[in-house]
Amino acid sequence: MANFFSSKTGIIVTGLAIGLIAPFLQKLGNPGNMGICVACFERDLAGAIGLHRAAVVQYLRPEIIGFVLGSLAAALATRDFRPRAGSAPVVRFVLGMFAMIGALVFLGCPWRTVLRLAGGDLNAIAGLLGLVTGIGLGTLFFRQGYNLGRSQKTYSSVGFIMPLCMVGLLALLLLFPQIQGQGQSGILFYSVKGPGSMHAPLLVSLAAGLAVGVLAQRSRFCTMGAFRDLILFRQAHLFLGVLAFFAAALVVNIALGQFKLGFEGQPVAHTQQLWNFLGMLLAGLCFALAGGCPGRQLFMAGEGDGDAAVFVFGMLFGGALAHNFGLASSPAGIGPHGMAGVVVGLAVCLYFGLTMRNKA
Repeated sequence: MANFFSSKTGIIVTGLAIGLIAPFLQKLGNPGNMGICVACFERDLAGAIGLHRAAVVQYLRPEIIGFVLGSLAAALATRDFRPRAGSAPVVRFVLGMFAMIGALVFLGCPWRTVLRLAGGDLNAIAGLLGLVTGIGLGTLFFRQGYNLGRSQKTYSSVGFIMPLCMVGLLALLLLFPQIQGQGQSGILFYSVKGPGSMHAPLLVSLAAGLAVGVLAQRSRFCTMGAFRDLILFRQAHLFLGVLAFFAAALVVNIALGQFKLGFEGQPVAHTQQLWNFLGMLLAGLCFALAGGCPGRQLFMAGEGDGDAAVFVFGMLFGGALAHNFGLASSPAGIGPHGMAGVVVGLAVCLYFGLTMRNKA
């Protein structure tokens, strides 16, 4: 099975599976063109535990929990659980923060970029171009010796931190379920309107997350890695998975009547193309410098990578920051301080890329 998932067939099967699951989650209640969006779901999670108070985006998404625990289960079952940490954790936290800010200016992670295109949202073209440009810029830094340093083998307890956090969040979700029409249940916050109020049934979402976590951990599925490998090494292995993801989502969306071609009136999207491009350029550069897209970071955190866990915590903080300080976009357009957030984020990334290099 290990050989299967590392093969071209394995990565294609993984992409097809994610492309099938995401539109069905949308059909069952998740927001439009957002059957799965790691950035948006982490933003909602940050709101659910009170890190921000944007009432329309607060829900403890079970898919995120499933991604980590599914990855953990797969790693333990195959003896692939490898606790490690120590590769520039503070830098990874900052990269996670700005990756989230860029993604929320665009309104989606790389996975949602693909899903928006598969749903007919042409605004995602600018986002995709920005994502590829950001990753391409990251490859230039790689060629010049950019490196976050080596992670080191560490205690198993470190590797279990993120999975244990997810078990705790799942316990909170079960102990404090949403009360119809109320925005708070115990210590958790729930949206009663907006994207946060739209979700598939809890057990379905959790099962979907677990399945994706298992498949993606074994196949090393990563959208950032797909474009990086294509640009840097001319290798299309991971890219085949992304193509399969898009193709499956497109077919299912058409079959379910969820395909709507155009720029205007797309769900949870805006038409300011320059900032769609620049937001995802920032996000793509952050993902490249950190070594993985947001989904891949969750899967690595599940298999014991403490540095990936730090990146995830950075994204959660960035989601809270984006909504507390007017950086995030909405269907009406970018937030009042979104431009400044992108410009500062790009400056910080350039600083990291130019200064963190191995010297001969």
